[in-house]
Amino acid sequence: MATVDGRPAQYGISLKQLREVMELRGHEAVEQLRHYGGVQELCKKLYTSPTEGLSGSPKDIEHRRETFGSNTIPPKPPKTFWRLVWEALQDVTLIILEVAAIVSLLLSFIPSSSENELVHEEDKSHEWIEGLAILISVIVVVLVTAFNDYTKERQFRGLQSRIEGEHKFAVLRGGESSQIFVGEIVVGDICQVKYGDLLPADGILIQSNDLKVDESSLTGESDHVKKSELTDPMLLSGTHVMEGSGRMLVAAVGINSQAGIIFTLLGAAADQQEADAKQRKKAKKQRKKKKGNNMASKQEAREGSSGPSGDAPIKEEKSGHKDKSVLQAKLTKLAIQIGYAGSTIAILTVIILITTFCIKTFVYENQPWKNEYFNYFVKFLIIGVTVLVVAVPEGLPLAVTLSLAYSVKKMMLDNNLVRHLDACETMGNATAICSDKTGTLTTNRMTVVACYDGDLPNEPIKQVGNKTECAMLGFVLDLKKSYQSIRDEHPEESFHRVYTFNSSRKSMSTVIAREGGGYRVFTKGASEMVLKKCAFIYGVDGKLEKFTRENQDGLVRNVIEPMACDGLRTIAVAYRDFVPGKAEINQVHYDNEPNWDDEDGIINNLTCMLIVGIEDPVRPEVPEAIRQCQKAGITVRMVTGDNVNTARSIAIKCGIVTPGMDYLIIDGKEFNRRIRDSNGEVQQHLLDQVWPKLRVLARSSPTDKYTLVKGIIDSKISDNREVVAVTGDGTNDGPALKKADVGFAMGIAGTDVAKEASDIILTDDNFSSIVKAVMWGRNVYDSIAKFLQFQLTVNIVAVIVAFFGACFIQDSPLKAVQMLWVNLIMDTLASLALATEMPTPDLLTRKPYGRTKPLISRTMMKNITGQGIYQLSVIFTLVFVGEQLFDIDSGRYRADTVPTQHFTIIFNTFVMMTLFNEINARKIHGQRNVVIVQFGGQAFSTAPLTIAQWAWCVFFGVGTLVWGQVVTTVPTSKIPKIFSWGRGHPEDISAAMGALTEDRFDADGEKKRTTGQILWIRGLTRLQTQVGRS
Repeated sequence: MATVDGRPAQYGISLKQLREVMELRGHEAVEQLRHYGGVQELCKKLYTSPTEGLSGSPKDIEHRRETFGSNTIPPKPPKTFWRLVWEALQDVTLIILEVAAIVSLLLSFIPSSSENELVHEEDKSHEWIEGLAILISVIVVVLVTAFNDYTKERQFRGLQSRIEGEHKFAVLRGGESSQIFVGEIVVGDICQVKYGDLLPADGILIQSNDLKVDESSLTGESDHVKKSELTDPMLLSGTHVMEGSGRMLVAAVGINSQAGIIFTLLGAAADQQEADAKQRKKAKKQRKKKKGNNMASKQEAREGSSGPSGDAPIKEEKSGHKDKSVLQAKLTKLAIQIGYAGSTIAILTVIILITTFCIKTFVYENQPWKNEYFNYFVKFLIIGVTVLVVAVPEGLPLAVTLSLAYSVKKMMLDNNLVRHLDACETMGNATAICSDKTGTLTTNRMTVVACYDGDLPNEPIKQVGNKTECAMLGFVLDLKKSYQSIRDEHPEESFHRVYTFNSSRKSMSTVIAREGGGYRVFTKGASEMVLKKCAFIYGVDGKLEKFTRENQDGLVRNVIEPMACDGLRTIAVAYRDFVPGKAEINQVHYDNEPNWDDEDGIINNLTCMLIVGIEDPVRPEVPEAIRQCQKAGITVRMVTGDNVNTARSIAIKCGIVTPGMDYLIIDGKEFNRRIRDSNGEVQQHLLDQVWPKLRVLARSSPTDKYTLVKGIIDSKISDNREVVAVTGDGTNDGPALKKADVGFAMGIAGTDVAKEASDIILTDDNFSSIVKAVMWGRNVYDSIAKFLQFQLTVNIVAVIVAFFGACFIQDSPLKAVQMLWVNLIMDTLASLALATEMPTPDLLTRKPYGRTKPLISRTMMKNITGQGIYQLSVIFTLVFVGEQLFDIDSGRYRADTVPTQHFTIIFNTFVMMTLFNEINARKIHGQRNVVIVQFGGQAFSTAPLTIAQWAWCVFFGVGTLVWGQVVTTVPTSKIPKIFSWGRGHPEDISAAMGALTEDRFDADGEKKRTTGQILWIRGLTRLQTQVGRS
């Protein structure tokens, strides 16, 4: 008989049988388990121990992986490079350019019908070069776009695998509890599940304590499902543990788990949707060709489009994490404005070129039609399309993506693991941070430093632990007692009932069997919560006393408040006995089993044993980090579950509140009293009276935290609207983390649920890492603004030159291929240079921009306009008197297509001015233009220049630096606000963006958008899709 690691290779249950078991729920599942002999028997069939787990032998683990599968779900294969090339070729403007270039190429080979054939044949021998050059430029653009997309795809997949790779889970192997990566879990493992866990595999409960699970990710039902061994023992992968703890036997992993089966179906459904969409498109085309009943055709088209679009739902699913980020909203607003302007100028350019040519040729010169005139019309179309290409800065999505990807990579080194790319730049606009106290502002290393046991508080006990539990265990050791011997006497399996800790109880209780019969309930928790449920207390010399209201008030005044004012967390420990025989004064007699589901009745009339004060020191770097935030215009608020006195003490130590500041420190009860009306409804106007001064919200529930965050975000009392960041670690922090503009989860103390809801994970749980995120976010925002300032100057100048050239000299001084080159090479290199700058501490000295401040500020508009005026003055001077200045042949009104030094100087000067203008944008990358000008020849419509001509080009370029200083001296305050661009509320922008993206997927194609908008929206949608993937 074959064996593996000393046991039979054949398991007592097959993969198919396990899958069938895991598909059952409730009593059906319990009955099926009984059929197999129960969960203990199932453990034997899988050769595992319910108390010790697997042996951990590599051979055993590998054999289980081969038999039952690995705990990984294979990702959908990434798009190939050639698929991305094909997608890039779908761009409307590029298609027009390709067609125009091919037509131009074909026309260049058509024999001339002109009388002066020798001259025209000489021209025609070069005409094909421009068409070919444009084709090659388009191919380069496509390849660069595809390569950028391919690189981004790989980066985002790497980031995703890094995030997934961080996920570990507690399992028993060889009798020891250890944290292993979820991908290493196999069937037969015994997992320890607890509050806040995201379950990594399907399993069957072996033992549980008050376990409740959120299965909404699988079933859609929002109610928490109570799990127990006797009623519903099935735990499913992808669900969240909301309360309690327990142990489960792993029964299905990877694609065999319930989540894996759904993922597999989703993948198949996505492929099916894509195929259906293609089928519908084909059917639509065929319907259009038919000459049947028009009404019937329209009706069919509507029916065809009423189904789900193959693309749209998937895209929306990917990018539907949150509302649009602040920068995305502003970019969308700008995109729409530039789309209209660019399209209008492009159409006007083509109309003017065609009209002037026709009037001049057919009216004034009275020429007959000739075949080569087609070439002129194609050339005019190419100029128009090129104007549109130049008007729309496609380099911007690349700049945004590069900047975000670069920042995300660097932020990992600063302990910020970014889950959603847009959170990076949104953090730069943050105006408020709502932070937890424990572990974020404090070290999360708890120490019991004071104890009250009926006598006066004891001297501080020097014992450093980790979190509240470890502090209590350390205290036990300091009392020269062994908690391990007590654990051995009362193992977890012997617990009769456990009431686990949650945010509403703020305490936890355990019921164990007493020697001699009966039960004892132990309770520990927040002192004021536990003391309210106490009727007795051990006083001086361990004497049992009644705990009256006066005693409670005195204890709070003399013991708890002094501890809290020193920043200590006060924990009360109490108990209650249930006995079958004669009961003492503080015991309860019972004849029948107590109703353990009546929690309020059980956890009542307790006997208080002691109160301990636990210190959690403030992190040494936090006060300085908070000072930096305040200097940067960011308000820091503490939202904690601790009492008001403890919270106030920590807030003062951190610098959240300072002497002389007009601040508000309240608890959750008072907060709700102030913000709710007589019907108990939250009112925004009441909330607006509280949050501006609020600095500490103590004894708060997760609902209070969510209400505060939502209220600040929705408030319109500040000019630029608030952008809110929130930190959270608990499962119930999920709603607040999702609602916040940026949610920070704790990497160490945070639950899986909190991490899943967050945008950024703090791998060191440290508040100072949030300040670094602010710095990187502002750096991204400023990098994009710098690129925009540089890019829009280039675009405005190029478009105006092309437009006025068409109006006055019936030609563009900047040729189509030249503008394409500038657009591709200069933009790409500029985006690379400006998007990869390191942040500086100076970024934290200015106020945040907020939600509605325009993207193109008045200062930027002043610089763009100033540089535009200088560059246009130089270029138009060279266009109209350049041949006289340099004593060369004029390039204006030429009938041939031979490149001239005149227009080459204009092109070279434009490139030089653009290059030096990058210094004004605070970055230069050393781009060289010499090769194109000297050796570009017919392909780039350039002629070699002399040294003197080169010197003049460089001189005009350097002039941009001098002129930049002149522009800077103009006071920005004197410029009207109307000169800022990209202003507007995010809601309006989101609505506009929604309409545009819906149009993009319109099945009937009834709504049409301008080419400029389509190009921009495509670029932005691509960026947002990538952001959503991350």
